[in-house]
Amino acid sequence: METYKEQFIEFMVRSNVLTFGDFTTKSGRKTPFFINTGNYSTGVQLAALGRFYAETMQQAFPQKIDVLFGPAYKGIPLATATALSLATLFNRQVAFCFNRKEAKDHGEGGSLIGHRLHDNDTVVIVEDVTTAGTSIRESIPLLRAAARVNIVGMIVSVDRMERGAGTLGALAELREQFAMRTASIVTIAEIMEYLHNRSINGKILLDDAMYDKMVEYRRMYGAT
Repeated sequence: METYKEQFIEFMVRSNVLTFGDFTTKSGRKTPFFINTGNYSTGVQLAALGRFYAETMQQAFPQKIDVLFGPAYKGIPLATATALSLATLFNRQVAFCFNRKEAKDHGEGGSLIGHRLHDNDTVVIVEDVTTAGTSIRESIPLLRAAARVNIVGMIVSVDRMERGAGTLGALAELREQFAMRTASIVTIAEIMEYLHNRSINGKILLDDAMYDKMVEYRRMYGAT
């Protein structure tokens, strides 16, 4: 596993974003882990987050990308931080934009803020965690209504590797439905591999008992 992936897993734990216990997802599934990216709250964390996304962008999307799109609300700081890190760390000049929840009917109007999309712009969507892909399915028509853009892919922080509407994972469903590449900084399998019986801040979060719960959860809901 690449070093930046290991660093990201520890970063999520130290930021109280990745936790283990007994939780219920929006879909009603009982899950032994939870990822709450809303717990990122400092400039230092945002700078680190942008670096991790930029590292993944370098590998997954080495070609020229014109625009990063961050779906409101959690995608907004992610796209901004990623564009900044791409510029400062890799000298890649990538614009960014994001949407309002409701279109503005005065001033400049419209529902998009930031870079004004043009025909043939290549776009990558930047999200936190995708379980059902709802925000992505809402974002793509919005982007295509603004211009004849080429949406080449999306990037998330964690691939939960869970079934979506069918037997495929949510990212795989989006990849097939929209013919675009999908990438994640880490997968849940990588998280399990790295954290199993590993002490962070003097505490083992994923001991044998919790690891077995994770294995059982993935047996029930894991994607093929």
